[in-house]
Amino acid sequence: MSKRVTQDVVTRWQENPILTREDIPFPCNTVFNAGAAKVGDEYILLLRVEDLRGHSVLALACSEDGYHFTVHDEPVMVPSREGEFGVYERKGIEDPRITRIGDTYYIIYTAVSDFGARLALAKTEDFRSFERIALISEPENKDGALFPRKIDGCYVRLDRPMVGSTGNIWISYSDDLVSWRDSRVLMTVRGDCWDSWRIGASAPPIETEYGWLEIYHGVKETSHGPIYRLGAAMLDRDDPTKILCRSSIPILAPREDYERTGDIPNVVYSTGAIMEEDGALKIYYSGADTCICVGTVRLEELMQFCAIGEEGK
Repeated sequence: MSKRVTQDVVTRWQENPILTREDIPFPCNTVFNAGAAKVGDEYILLLRVEDLRGHSVLALACSEDGYHFTVHDEPVMVPSREGEFGVYERKGIEDPRITRIGDTYYIIYTAVSDFGARLALAKTEDFRSFERIALISEPENKDGALFPRKIDGCYVRLDRPMVGSTGNIWISYSDDLVSWRDSRVLMTVRGDCWDSWRIGASAPPIETEYGWLEIYHGVKETSHGPIYRLGAAMLDRDDPTKILCRSSIPILAPREDYERTGDIPNVVYSTGAIMEEDGALKIYYSGADTCICVGTVRLEELMQFCAIGEEGK
């Protein structure tokens, strides 16, 4: 018998939101969709900040406790104006997702131009200087998330290519992080559920004792517009094309005013999460594309709401 749920599985921090436009020390419209990493004892957020033109840049925020952040005075990464990147980043760089491999932090982000959205890859070792590596997808593609280690000798990523207005989660493999192959559909929308219109990877996969934990977002279209919620899935550690389980209900849904009212209403959307040593998961998410928030949940709690079998596909 499934456990009855009377509130969201993820517990919101009582002082949410943790960052708003007023916390950004340079002119902007809004802040949202932050990649997250823990570097030693310091928490790092790589923020998507939309400037007054409507183009996004990336800014750096740092914290000692994962809740109280200080934002650096200037953006740390702005759209390129040169070469191929300059062509495809003309309308901004968006939605960074951070993955550490060895001593290097790789960031998959979205490059936006008149020609659509493409995935791009950069790397850094200090979050102050960034080296662009390559544009790694065709349009229209978003929600790229890199696994933190090779599997069977290959790098692995998740992404969300679009077909019409529908998006499913795909998985692909690479030898060099630049050229990707063996792409296949991994997880699909469910027509009768909260994730019936679009789904996409949120935080990069996190390795656990159960397998690869993937926090993902699901969208349901309604007569008054889309509703964005978060869910969870577990992938097999040795073969991530196998879905071990998938949450039958959302683990976080827009309920608070800061999640329901903003530039895009009724949205909780994550691009970063940190698993603490004690098993607590911090999920950094944006509310209504207007602020940054944080919620916590333990892995064991998430596993209670994962369905196995056809429901989990």
